[in-house]
Amino acid sequence: MTDDVEYVNEVQLVGRVSGPPRERVLPSGDQLVTARIVVPRPPARQRDRPRASVDTVDCVAWTSRPRAVLGGLQPDDIVMVHGALRRRFWRAEHGPASKVEVEVAKAKRLRKAAA
Repeated sequence: MTDDVEYVNEVQLVGRVSGPPRERVLPSGDQLVTARIVVPRPPARQRDRPRASVDTVDCVAWTSRPRAVLGGLQPDDIVMVHGALRRRFWRAEHGPASKVEVEVAKAKRLRKAAA
């Protein structure tokens, strides 16, 4: 069988910023900004899982422009992010740990939070 399929890891989210973005400097000196985005599920999917009506997704920006956009967001702003799904691994106090997040390549605030 020939592998003529183009593999794609692209994510686009449009949702509400749930809290203040966090800026961090890693021991390596790398800077990053993380923000949590809340995306309502379409009504058809809510019927399948009535308890979960939203998805909450952690997004991380490593490069300067997306870091600046994410870092300037406020809670309840509406944002669009484009990026790739990543699974990060690290050693925690009680053993290996991991989480899935969106590595943001582009971000744009679509609407400021209502005052």
